[in-house]
Amino acid sequence: MARMHERRLPWWPKWLFSLWILCWAPTYVVLLGPQNFLWLCNLANFLILVALWTESRRLMSMQLLAVLLVGTLWAVDVGTALVTGWHPIGGTEYMFDPDHPAVTRALSLYHLILPIVASLSVWRLGFDRRAILWQTGLTWLIVPLSYAITDPERNINWVHGPFGQPQESLDPLVYLVGLMVAWPLAVYLPVQLLMICLQRWRSIS
Repeated sequence: MARMHERRLPWWPKWLFSLWILCWAPTYVVLLGPQNFLWLCNLANFLILVALWTESRRLMSMQLLAVLLVGTLWAVDVGTALVTGWHPIGGTEYMFDPDHPAVTRALSLYHLILPIVASLSVWRLGFDRRAILWQTGLTWLIVPLSYAITDPERNINWVHGPFGQPQESLDPLVYLVGLMVAWPLAVYLPVQLLMICLQRWRSIS
């Protein structure tokens, strides 16, 4: 029991993150509409909130897979574009588009915060190695749903083309299946392997 109590998350990040959701979610609904919440990175906000309050190791581990690499690449792309005007990866051009409300662009900086919150929480709670299976299942639910019910021009979760750009080289459904395969392999698996290595290092030390 003492070990379980030691690994509990403190109260202050739970309340701070709850306050963040109370500010962020209504603003996004008004300015971008509810479809925007189907982005996997936006959905992660809500799932991290649940994981914080329930102290669910599995759910927090899933969201670490979802946000760590994506958030890092997002930061690299925005940072490089800020300094040089060039987007080495792409997909963050909206951050410099004056047609996008300044408020939503500012709130999008959560991409820098979620990896930190998820990483520190997993450090306290531990990493669930089954997270990749659960997160892949969630992705395979959300990606086809995004294709089926969202506006194509919004290209949510890049279901109509990579890096926010429409593609015409492949049949749309062939591309969609390829995206569903690529997402866990390219985004989740590297983080999964990193966490397993860190888990082993931590157990040895």
